[in-house]
Amino acid sequence: MKINLIVVGKLKEKFLTDGVAEYLKRLKKFATLEVREIPECRTVEEEGQRILSLVSLNSWLCVLDVAGEALSSEDFAKKIAELNLNGMSNLTFAIGGAFGLSEELRRAAAFRLSLSKMTFTHQMTRLVLVEQIYRAFKINRHEPYHW
Repeated sequence: MKINLIVVGKLKEKFLTDGVAEYLKRLKKFATLEVREIPECRTVEEEGQRILSLVSLNSWLCVLDVAGEALSSEDFAKKIAELNLNGMSNLTFAIGGAFGLSEELRRAAAFRLSLSKMTFTHQMTRLVLVEQIYRAFKINRHEPYHW
């Protein structure tokens, strides 16, 4: 499985950089995960267009959206497993910048995922998302980590 993570901005805090690096290292045995950073733009519309330009045509697109659907870790794992079973082996997750997502990007997404009703920085969202992707693979393989 190939997973693309398209994010606005760079990680600035060492604890976030270290955490993301750890989960990317752990994920290597389950999937290829590529992180593509785009610079912050003047408008969410411009960020949305830049993100969409990086999404391959054969990729399932999920945007992280506070107004999206909240899933448990188990349901998130099921969604990834179902996509894989249905032949969707190229997944893209997009995290917008500090001001959210453009409507164009929301409409283009196959799924809008909310990590919580709470608001996180887009940098913290990156860490939580890669941890949840790792957790999903562990759940789907019935390996210890989740409990």
